[in-house]
Amino acid sequence: MLVKLVVQVKLLPTPDQAAALEATLHACNEAASWVSEVAFERGEFKNFPLRKHAYDHVKSRWCLGAQAAQHVIKKTCDAYTTLKANLKAGNLGKPGSKRYRRATEKPIMFRPRGAQPYDDRMLSWQIPERAVSIWTTGGRVKNVAFTASVEQLATLALYRKGESDLLERDGMWFLNATCEVPESELNTDPVDFLGIDLGIVNIATTSDGEILAGRELNRVRTRERGLRAKLQRKNTPSAKRRLKKRRRKEARRARDINHKIAKHVVAEAERTGRGIALEDLTGIRERVRLRKPQRATHSGWSFAQLGSFIAYKARRAGVLVLHVDPAYTSRTCAECGHVDKANRVSQAWFACRNCGFVDHADRNSSRNIRARAWELWRRGAQSIAPAPPPHQRGGAGRKRSITASDARCASPE
Repeated sequence: MLVKLVVQVKLLPTPDQAAALEATLHACNEAASWVSEVAFERGEFKNFPLRKHAYDHVKSRWCLGAQAAQHVIKKTCDAYTTLKANLKAGNLGKPGSKRYRRATEKPIMFRPRGAQPYDDRMLSWQIPERAVSIWTTGGRVKNVAFTASVEQLATLALYRKGESDLLERDGMWFLNATCEVPESELNTDPVDFLGIDLGIVNIATTSDGEILAGRELNRVRTRERGLRAKLQRKNTPSAKRRLKKRRRKEARRARDINHKIAKHVVAEAERTGRGIALEDLTGIRERVRLRKPQRATHSGWSFAQLGSFIAYKARRAGVLVLHVDPAYTSRTCAECGHVDKANRVSQAWFACRNCGFVDHADRNSSRNIRARAWELWRRGAQSIAPAPPPHQRGGAGRKRSITASDARCASPE
């Protein structure tokens, strides 16, 4: 099995090279917007049928090569496929709502500097020289330098396959290269599980007692949020320049921290021969109600990103990942299993009303997550035993198969 990863490298173009890249993005996205209008008017959103109506015009009007024109049409079709999936999932509101109508009553428009896909006919990599040769509307631009870490260079050299996306962000140029990295053999016989409790005050706490990111990160987030609000109230040209410069800074910091947490968790599980147990937090934002001062912190909680980072790093390392139902993990005693709302005496501390066990609340929760994963895995492991003879099937002694949904009812040991 292969894991698809995206390696992002930063281009270092000269002013002339940057101008050629910018002109190319403008032309491709303007063409994509025109193709989108044609697709919308004709109701044709599939790649090959749409080419009959748009391919020749796109090539001649915007001076695009054959490959670039095909990628422009395909990009447009992909955008409508994504829109259809979002509408079906209800991500754009209910049918008839203002947001739903705004998304469906007019064609999709592309930003002038939106990303443009390149294949190997349009883009060639010289990895040892850290340079690329790239097609533009003004001709082939050679020796465009890029910078990357040693690990990124090795991944590109060994596993790069498929398309790469050219994009511009805040005056900087990047290439996102698709790599297909082989998975390690999955450890199907873990000795235990490493439970991970995800939270807002402490971003991640393990069943070993490690708090991987906590109050310091939240203090930085609060300070950044206050500074943004202050600059927005000021609303002067210099304040707007500072806001633009700091844009996405918090997202980059959160992404970096999530990568570090995921790397540490997976390395620890791999070293000790354990699997990883995570909470199934699907729909948590809709289920949780918060007071107004807490909403910004909750909205900035990138638990889904952290979970996805752990998942793909675990696949690369061959580490098993199980998701369990998070219900009552913060109220259940990890020692005796007693469930009581009063057990959670504060945000930070847990004290069992039944047996008197006291622990950090997040560590207690992570131990419950570990126990639920181990119980789920233990029951699931029984289902791979040889099937009983026909005359013994059925009845109370029959061992049933365990699916992922059983995580919702697995109780801690």
